[in-house]
Amino acid sequence: MFKNLYSVITKISIGAIVVSVTGNNFATAQQWQNVGSSENVSAGGSSYNNLLVDNVGNYYLSYYDVSVGKGSVQKFDGTNWSYVGGSAGITNSFATFNSLSINAAGNSLYYTNQGTGLEVRQFNGVSWTQLQSPVTSTINYQASAVSSSNVLFTYSIHNSGTVQRYVNGAWEQVGNTGFSNGAAFAEMVIGSNNKVYTCNLSGGVRVYENSTNAGTSDNWNLVGGNIVDAATSGEQYTSDIAIDANNNLYVAYVSNSANGTKLNVKKFDGTSWIQVGNPYFSTGKVQHVALAVTAAGDPYVVASRWENDDLLKNTAYKLDNTTNTWGTFGGDFISDGQAMYNDVVVDNVNNYLVLAYSQGTTRVKRIALPVPPQTCTNTDPGNNTGDLGCITFNYRGQSVTYTTVRGADGKIWLQQNLGSTKVATSLTDEDSYGDLFQWGRWDDGHQKRNSTLIAAPSANDPSGLAGGSASFYSAGYNSSSNWWKNGITSDKWEAENAAASTSTNGADPCRAIAANWRLPNVDEINAAMTAENITEFNSALSSNLKLVPAGMKDYNGIFSPGTRLYLWSSSSSSYTGNGQHLYISQFSTLTNSAGRDAGMSVRCIKDITMGLGTNDIKKTITVGVYPNPTNAILNIKTDTAIDTVNVTNVVGQRINTIKFSNNQINMQGLPNGMYIVELFLKNGQKISKKVIKN
Repeated sequence: MFKNLYSVITKISIGAIVVSVTGNNFATAQQWQNVGSSENVSAGGSSYNNLLVDNVGNYYLSYYDVSVGKGSVQKFDGTNWSYVGGSAGITNSFATFNSLSINAAGNSLYYTNQGTGLEVRQFNGVSWTQLQSPVTSTINYQASAVSSSNVLFTYSIHNSGTVQRYVNGAWEQVGNTGFSNGAAFAEMVIGSNNKVYTCNLSGGVRVYENSTNAGTSDNWNLVGGNIVDAATSGEQYTSDIAIDANNNLYVAYVSNSANGTKLNVKKFDGTSWIQVGNPYFSTGKVQHVALAVTAAGDPYVVASRWENDDLLKNTAYKLDNTTNTWGTFGGDFISDGQAMYNDVVVDNVNNYLVLAYSQGTTRVKRIALPVPPQTCTNTDPGNNTGDLGCITFNYRGQSVTYTTVRGADGKIWLQQNLGSTKVATSLTDEDSYGDLFQWGRWDDGHQKRNSTLIAAPSANDPSGLAGGSASFYSAGYNSSSNWWKNGITSDKWEAENAAASTSTNGADPCRAIAANWRLPNVDEINAAMTAENITEFNSALSSNLKLVPAGMKDYNGIFSPGTRLYLWSSSSSSYTGNGQHLYISQFSTLTNSAGRDAGMSVRCIKDITMGLGTNDIKKTITVGVYPNPTNAILNIKTDTAIDTVNVTNVVGQRINTIKFSNNQINMQGLPNGMYIVELFLKNGQKISKKVIKN
C-alpha cells in the first residue's frame, strides 16, 4: 500500500517501449519476478506480512516468523535480503499482528506489534530500540505511519479505536478515542496535506480523518459522512487504504454476501465515495486484500481467491482507464499454491509493483509497471556527462521511446538495450535485458529471446535472408550450419536497411532509429569502457550507460543472464565467421571474438556532427544545482546566462508558482518528492536536472 506518500520519491523513466495492450488482461508485457536470489525470503513459515519501500528503492519486510516464534524484519538492498539488526526475531514473543513504517529521510524505521500492550521499536541504522508503549492493555489490530514532520503515529483497537503520536519521547492522544467502533483490520495513511486517515471494518468499511496536529478535543470525522460500503468482515476478509500524490483516497475491500463477497474498489472525490471501475469485479469470493496506488493515481489491488477451485491463489488487478474495467495484471495467478497475508506497494524509484505474501514461507515478487506514453521531442542530451535525452523510433513494428545519455566519452548513446522496456536498475532487471542479435542481422524477429533455433539458409550470409527471417540460425558447436559461418575480416555490419544488405554487409539495426545512429565499433566500445571506468558488471550498471548482463543465446538457448554481459560491436574479427564483442563479468571487462551465430545485446551510438572533440564538448557549458536535496532554496551555478526556468512534478505537471531570481529557485512550500528543473539558456540550449525536495 502507498502509505507514507511524502517519503516516496518518484523516478521519471524518460525512455520506455510504448506497449499497446488491448482488452483488459495486462499479462502480455510484464511478468512477476522473484525479489532476491530465492523465492523464499523467510527462513520458515510466516504470516502477517508488511512491506514498504524507502526513498531510494530499498525494500523492508516485516512478518511473524514461525522459525523463531517472533516478529522479524528484513531489508532488500537491490541485491540481497538481510535481517534488519543482524538477526531474526526482534520481539520478546509472538507478534502476529504488526506494522512497519519509515520516515521521509529513510533513516528511522519503526516496527509495532502486539505484545505487552502495543510494542514499538525504532531502528536507527545500527540497532533496534524499544520505545515506551503507547498502550499497555491487550491489543491485536494496529497500524502505524510517519508524518512529513517525522512524527510516528499509531492506530489500534485500544478503547475501540485510538490514534496516538510520539513527540519528544512521550505519547500524545490524537483526537477522541472510541471513534471507529473498533479497529478490525486497521490501516492508516498520512497525506502531504497533514491529515491522518484511518480505515477499519465495523458494519462496513469506515474511513476517518483528523489533522496531524489534532488535540484530544478535535474529534475524528467519518470521511464522506457515511461508511464507504457494506463489507464482509471476520476471518481474513481484509480491507486496505491508499493515497495518491494529490491526496486522493482509495479503499479496497471484500463486498458483503449480497454482492457476492467479491473484490471492490472505491475512491473519495472530495464529497462522496465513488466507484472505481466495474463493481465487484473478481470472478469469485476473495480474501487477503491489499491495495497500492501510484503517485499519479493508478490503483492496483491483490486478493486471494476464496473458492474451491484454485483456493487462495492470489491475483493482481489493474484498472484499464480506457474501458474503466479491471483486468488481471501479470497473469491469472501469481502464486502456484495457497497465498495469504498479501501486502503490495509501489516502488516509484524503480517503477515496480512489489508484492509480499505467505505461501508456506514469505515470498516477495515484483513486476514492472507500465510506463505511460510520453511526449518526446527527440532532444539530445546536454553536453555534460550523464545528461539525458530521448529518441522515438519504430521497432518491431511499433513506436518506441528510449532514453539517451551523454557518456563520459563525450558521445551520445542509447541508455538501454534494443528491445528492452526500460533502463536497467539492477543486474537481474529482466525488463532491461532486451533482444539478442546475431552479428550482421537486423530487426526481423530473430533477435527475440524466444525465437526458434534452426540451421542457417543455403546462402549463409545476409543476402540469403530474403529481407529477413524470424529464425535464429545456430545448430551446434562449430557447425557449418551456424549463421555466417564462413564470414571474413572484410565483412561489414553497416548497411542502412535490409534492402541494402549484401553477401558481405549486414543491415545495422541501429540505422532504424535515424540515419545518424549506428552500431559502435570495437574501438569506440573500448574507449567508452575506459572513460566510464567500467571494470566489472557492478561498475557497468552504475555507469552512465547503465549496461546490464543480459546473457547470450546460442544453440543451447540463453545462458548467464544476470551474470554476464555480451554486447556486439560492428567490427568483424580476424577469425573466420567471427565478430568482435564486449564481455563483462563479475571479475573483468574485455573485448573478444565470438561466432556470428551468438545472440548478443545491441547498444546504439549517435554520430555527432558538432565538429567538437570530447574535451570541447565537456567544456562547452557547466551547470550545477545545489543543495540537492533541498528543502527551500535551490541555487544554480552556470557559466552562461539563464533565460527562463520550468519546474515539473513527477506526473509532468508544470509548477506555475515557482519564483526564479538571482539564479535561485524557491521550492519552499512544494510537496516533498522529485522534480525536473529545465533551464533554458540564453545560448539556446536546454539543460534538465533532477532535484529532490525534502
